[in-house]
Amino acid sequence: MIKQIVAIVLIYLCTSLAWMILGGTILKRTDCSDCAMGERVGQLWGTAQSQVAPGFFYETEQTTRVTREQDGKTITEIVPTKVRHDLLMDASKVAVDLSLEHRQKGLLWYPTYKVDFDGNYVITNPDSDKKLIYLEFFLPASEAIYDDLKIKIGNREVIKIDPVDNRITEPIEIEGHGNRTVSISYKSRGLNDWHYLFGRSVNQVRNFDLTMKTDFDDIDFPQGSISPASKKKLDRGWQLVWSYENLLTGYSIGMTMPKKLNPGPWVSEVTFFAPVSLFLFYFLLFMSTTIKGLKVHPMNYFFIGAAFFSFHLLMAYLVDHIQVEQAFLISAIVSVALVVSYMRLVVSNRFAFVEVGIAQLIYLVLFSYTFFFEKFTGLVITILCIATLFVVMQATGRIDWSDVFERRARKSTPAVEAGS
Repeated sequence: MIKQIVAIVLIYLCTSLAWMILGGTILKRTDCSDCAMGERVGQLWGTAQSQVAPGFFYETEQTTRVTREQDGKTITEIVPTKVRHDLLMDASKVAVDLSLEHRQKGLLWYPTYKVDFDGNYVITNPDSDKKLIYLEFFLPASEAIYDDLKIKIGNREVIKIDPVDNRITEPIEIEGHGNRTVSISYKSRGLNDWHYLFGRSVNQVRNFDLTMKTDFDDIDFPQGSISPASKKKLDRGWQLVWSYENLLTGYSIGMTMPKKLNPGPWVSEVTFFAPVSLFLFYFLLFMSTTIKGLKVHPMNYFFIGAAFFSFHLLMAYLVDHIQVEQAFLISAIVSVALVVSYMRLVVSNRFAFVEVGIAQLIYLVLFSYTFFFEKFTGLVITILCIATLFVVMQATGRIDWSDVFERRARKSTPAVEAGS
């Protein structure tokens, strides 16, 4: 009996080692896929976008006294310099439409999106004299395309837009105490997140209104962003509104695109936890066969472990070609069929289809299925372990284990003598 237990433990440890190697292989493939495909997706579709609110400023000249040494003499010069004066916008009205489109590359899904941006800003000349005020607008990403980019200053549309270092600067002439409305719109594409920043640091914002529409229901706001003041459910997606009269903040407005289940990381996680499911199955199988006096050789445990391993091995390579849910179903059917069809030859049809079949459905299929629900996986596994312990304790509470092990020893003795 002791030799049998030691052999089963060795088989379990070897199978667990194989799972660790397989899980590491999946992670390696996933990382390689992410390095190669992630860069390719970024090149084709764009990167995460952070749109900074436009800035407005005017410049004044002042003189600065500069002293320098030349040929042993001290020379003092008066150098004219320009001083920048930033202006606060009177009002901002922004509309953003986000359309989600997931794209699969290798073992990963990438949440790409289309963004339709339209911003209207009001700026006022604070002085009584006519002043040349500059618009400063930063494009949200350098690796992106911008379709139908338009900048209108009052009724005048800027014909030539020439960004320098991702920055567009346009002069605006405004009469004393006059104001101008500046409209900026474009269509672009991005990846993972979209942000709207009020500035580069803590900024004051007056009469601000941003309306965001999404075509997806699973909305999430990135860390360090402001929650909307109101939201309304649409037929498809949400309408979110951020509205403030006078705000001082260093936070941003943002949206994180909902992510699909990534096959590579998901399969690797299921694979790394597979030894837990096999341990519970082996434990229940050993107890059941010991109580009923059924003879199951360690080699039988070896083939059962191989059939369990086939579930993860087949799924690891099926997810390259089909949806992860489909790969899970096919792999589960194959693995259960291997174990049940084998155990009916080893023991009996009833034991194979009822005890073994149900146990494998619980400890392999249901156990692995819980990983589709990330928040409940740990709880379900804990409940499963406790339930297994409860069932075995209740079933074996009145058993004289000394008698069981002696009986198994007596049954194995004739076989040993016959072999000798």
